[in-house]
Amino acid sequence: MIRALQTAATGMTAQQTKLEVTSNNIANSSTPGFKKSRAEFQDLLYQTDRTPGAATGQGTQSPTGMQVGLGVKTAGTQRVHSQGSMQNTNNPLDLAIEGRGFFSVVDPNGELLYSRDGSLKIDAQGRVVNTDGYPLAAGINVPPDAQTISVGGDGSVSVQIPGQPEPVLLGQIEIVTFPNPAGLQSLGRNMLKETAASGQPTVGQPGIEGRGTLAQGSLELSNVEVVEEMIDLITGQRAYEVNSRVIRAGDEMLQSTANLR
Repeated sequence: MIRALQTAATGMTAQQTKLEVTSNNIANSSTPGFKKSRAEFQDLLYQTDRTPGAATGQGTQSPTGMQVGLGVKTAGTQRVHSQGSMQNTNNPLDLAIEGRGFFSVVDPNGELLYSRDGSLKIDAQGRVVNTDGYPLAAGINVPPDAQTISVGGDGSVSVQIPGQPEPVLLGQIEIVTFPNPAGLQSLGRNMLKETAASGQPTVGQPGIEGRGTLAQGSLELSNVEVVEEMIDLITGQRAYEVNSRVIRAGDEMLQSTANLR
């Protein structure tokens, strides 16, 4: 009976983790470039009273054995890198990646960080930066007298300068891909960091070797489907309630045992 209480407690803990992951997805349903996560579970060790195939007599074997599970544990959280929907903003510094890949920015410590959030700005030095002021790794600098900014699907950035009939090419925005993007570490603020699980980054021109292309004047929204998250929320809540009822049933059975005369 004590085993049932502990097993149900692991189920409640696992469902609590699921609800926390789901709530974070819902909270970020409007965050540009956000990728939803899902909790993944594994069953715990089994108490084996009889191994499957064990001898039960002369020339006979147990076809199933007898094993009792000891609960569940959270194995990890999987980030789902499916494409989010596009929102047209008509802002020339809003960029969306259509396909695989990430933008690369440089933090104040000189470390490369990665993001799908393409809401870019121009700082006081004319650098193209993200919302936190981190410049793009490509080092794009916009002249103060630039009139228009054009970003091609291949990442080429050009501006129109007064007195010059032809656009001036400023540089190339490159896209970074990883063998396992789910292995990137989330840092908050729409930032991701390379880890041993993500593999080594590959940098290149958008639209080449499977990388996505850039769409100017658009933002990629979160890939969270609120209806799906609400369903997960309901199923997680019900599973939590059922596990709590198992604990209540086990407690009542223990009480009955304690009241035996």
